[in-house]
Amino acid sequence: MRKPLIGVLAAVLVAGATTLAGLAPAQAAPLADAAPLANAAPLANVATGARAATVAPAPADAAVDFTGTVALDNCSGSLVRMPGSAGSDPALVLSNGHCLESGMPGPGQVVTDQPSSRTFTLLDGSGADLGTLNAVKVVYGAMTDTDVSIYQLDSSYDTIQAQYGIAPLTVSADHPAQGADIRVVSGYWKRIYSCSVDGFAYQLREADWTFKDSVRYTSGCNVIGGTSGSPVVDANSGLLVAVNNTINENGQSCTLNNPCEVDQSGAVTVHQGIGYAQETYIIPPCFGAGNVLDLTLPGCVLPRP
Repeated sequence: MRKPLIGVLAAVLVAGATTLAGLAPAQAAPLADAAPLANAAPLANVATGARAATVAPAPADAAVDFTGTVALDNCSGSLVRMPGSAGSDPALVLSNGHCLESGMPGPGQVVTDQPSSRTFTLLDGSGADLGTLNAVKVVYGAMTDTDVSIYQLDSSYDTIQAQYGIAPLTVSADHPAQGADIRVVSGYWKRIYSCSVDGFAYQLREADWTFKDSVRYTSGCNVIGGTSGSPVVDANSGLLVAVNNTINENGQSCTLNNPCEVDQSGAVTVHQGIGYAQETYIIPPCFGAGNVLDLTLPGCVLPRP
């Protein structure tokens, strides 16, 4: 888990360095290893019309490309819908809690309903910039139990679909499956990493933060700084099942950028070079009609302020 990248590209141009803003020198997977983008099936269009209509999900077995992803100034993210979101609902962007413009929330700190003027660069399926999306507020942000930030935009899904021809990724309501074929899609680096779900960490500890039931990648997803907040997409269903957030860079135990796993008995395990993501199936139960966050809804387990 890297602190948000500040002025990274400028630093690279000036210094010609092989590492970025203190990043470990782990290399990103080459583009040749990314999921093929040619002739990728587009995600389904946003439904229009009556308020009761919902935004159509991506078709099963859709090729995973950059459709619906966004680039932040320091991280990655994605335009997302809940399973019951309507086309006329205000659109949402998902990223990491540690990517918040206000700084990384401390343990136990939860941010809700905070004004924001943050902007996001929307990408098309090939990774080309389409335009700018504008936030009006941080709906939710935390690094306790999970590592997520959710922004509300000033546009609806219908408006974005009409202007850019882009539909959001659908957040799966189901727990990700072990062995699932996944793609980590970074809008910041315009790079797609391919691997599988190796398993799940009962607790993932990194410096002062503890995350619960985290996705552990197989070795193919060697994520780097700037990939924080990338959507983790199930390659078979096209659904978003997690949000990328960290990797153990040099084998240290439970330190910043070196998360460790802690099992139910308290035993600590370190997997150097292995990345992790936070599951997102816990998010939809916390949103009601109109994409309104309600942490008191039945089944909502997101930490409360």
